[in-house]
Amino acid sequence: MKKQWLEWIKAFAIAAILAVVVRVFLLAPVVVEGPSMLNTLHSDDHLIVSKINYTLGNPERFDIVVFHATERKDYIKRIIGLPGDTVRYSNDQLYINGEAFEEPYLEELKKELPEGEELTRDFSMDQLPGSNEEVPEGELLVLGDNRNNSTDSRMLGTIPKEQVVGEAVFLYWPLNRIKFMN
Repeated sequence: MKKQWLEWIKAFAIAAILAVVVRVFLLAPVVVEGPSMLNTLHSDDHLIVSKINYTLGNPERFDIVVFHATERKDYIKRIIGLPGDTVRYSNDQLYINGEAFEEPYLEELKKELPEGEELTRDFSMDQLPGSNEEVPEGELLVLGDNRNNSTDSRMLGTIPKEQVVGEAVFLYWPLNRIKFMN
């Protein structure tokens, strides 16, 4: 009987250690708060964030990331500008390094706008806090999808890569919205 108890204790200890390793180094659950990523993500959506993706590789344009905005608060936003990029919006059109980019994830929100209203007000890199001509090395320019209701790089400036917790990879709650993020 004693031997059986020891086996159970060992199994639980191994499971607990594995859970801690996965939570600390590989994956983290995140709950979305607020409307800044509508219509892609809704408040109270539950996500799995991969902490290892950017340890093994680099962030890519349009990835959805979680980052430390303050000591106590994490934000979730979309990467728009990578190091060396110049980013600007003009007439609701994204330009990166002078090239126009489509943003299909914004189409639903744009359809809901009143005639003549823009989702993203015009801005350029020199208007961001820090006034850089381009995204500095080691930093990212991030925006929420709900551009009229998002605290992002337009207010915060570019985000150091070290502040990135990880990439949103899977939405698991609510059940009717389960999907892999891409």
